[in-house]
Amino acid sequence: MSRNAIAAVGIGFSLLVFGFTASIGLIAQSAMSQPAPKVDDGTLKDRIEYRLDTNDVTRKYDIKVKVNMAAATLSGDVATAAQKAEAGRLAKVSGVTVVNNEITVTPDADKTLAERTKSGLSKTGEAITDAWITTKVHWFFMGEDLLKGSDINVNTNDHVVTLKGTVKSAAGKARAEVLAKRTDGVKSVVNSLTIG
Repeated sequence: MSRNAIAAVGIGFSLLVFGFTASIGLIAQSAMSQPAPKVDDGTLKDRIEYRLDTNDVTRKYDIKVKVNMAAATLSGDVATAAQKAEAGRLAKVSGVTVVNNEITVTPDADKTLAERTKSGLSKTGEAITDAWITTKVHWFFMGEDLLKGSDINVNTNDHVVTLKGTVKSAAGKARAEVLAKRTDGVKSVVNSLTIG
């Protein structure tokens, strides 16, 4: 094969490689420029409520969440400015464009909550029954990453929660117990979950 033929093959190969590389670059650029899938307002609201209800600072307060066109609005009463700020921070989930924090700081907020609890009511004023507790615990479990793929049966009797079934890890078993214990009205938790 002559030098010219070898050179021509080399140039052709270089152009082929360059064309392939350019195509890959364009495909990658196209994929990166695609907007992330839009999350609907209901899903954003659920995510924010879950974060507020499982956070040690905000979980005992009745913070209302509205989401409209990816803009979140928080309302309700808390006892301190730090609690209000934490609620605003928790509402900044992926997909939310702006957070309007209209929560009122009321020093009597804790007193009001204590009176509701004493009367057997949740922070939102609902009667705390065994069925209410079971539903709330299930809701907590649905939003928890550590419990994905688990099969958990929740039974509540006289405000004592019994957990049976399987979880994927020891961390999942521990988290399930913590979430159940933090549910309003729960006296104790019997954790009979197995890891499998």
